[in-house]
Amino acid sequence: MDRLDAIRLFMRVVECESFSAAAKEEGIGQSAVSKQIAALENQFNHQLLKRSSRGIALTDAGKEFYDGALRLLDEYDQLESSVKYGADEAAGTLRISVAPVFGRFYIVPRLPALFERYPALNIELRVSERHIDLIEENIDIAIRHGELQDSALTQRKLAESPLITVGSPGYLARHGAPSSPAELGNHQCIVFNGGRGVHPWHFLDEQGKPIIHIPQGRFRSNDGEQQRAAALSGMGIAQIPAWLAGPDLASGALVPLLREFTRGAMPVSAVFATRQMANSKVRVFVAYLMETLKIDLPEW
Repeated sequence: MDRLDAIRLFMRVVECESFSAAAKEEGIGQSAVSKQIAALENQFNHQLLKRSSRGIALTDAGKEFYDGALRLLDEYDQLESSVKYGADEAAGTLRISVAPVFGRFYIVPRLPALFERYPALNIELRVSERHIDLIEENIDIAIRHGELQDSALTQRKLAESPLITVGSPGYLARHGAPSSPAELGNHQCIVFNGGRGVHPWHFLDEQGKPIIHIPQGRFRSNDGEQQRAAALSGMGIAQIPAWLAGPDLASGALVPLLREFTRGAMPVSAVFATRQMANSKVRVFVAYLMETLKIDLPEW
């Protein structure tokens, strides 16, 4: 086994959190895995993994080695792809951070066609609602929503999607549809209650002047998907991103309201470390997602 294979095996042990699971994945004996890890530790004169009855854990040296190995193998895969397929071909594993619903609606369904176009490309989707540190967690690219503040990262706008006001046909049949933001006071509103309290709803009047409404209602949540679920169940009117309501608008399960008062769209962006600009995996994925979002995002 050459050094690169030994490094890949070490990474599989870490990711599987088990010598036996990594051995099973690789189709080799557990003793062979143990010998390769021991050989790496002897080579670097440091213990890389702590073994115990509860499993394995990285030592400080092991964490440093793992992080460096990720970058090393990414660069090697990129070099191999460039030589074998050409500079514009994508190969190896692309690690993407994305919010759960956006990934389920707009990325995963489009992966089969991407894999067909780039047969040497693999995707690892890391799903999280939080904004993770791309460098610390070895993420190649993250999909973010709204205005971005982190100037240390390269940003590429993929699409735009406004906040829209919606209600279910059942709710509207019982209570009617508001004809202006002023009438929302007569309705149950589904409230987004984030870290800074209740989020106000924003509109524009006929002259383009801002209108702010503080929603009131019996249900509130700090999660957009719960707001969507509440609107679908007929609890009231919600203001959520158009991309989150896309499938429901298409099926008629949610009805758009107050369209003429909708404020401007918010960006959907890809963010990545500046050094990734030359990475063909990042470039082809960004271009592909821009292409598919033009089709998949609901028109407004």
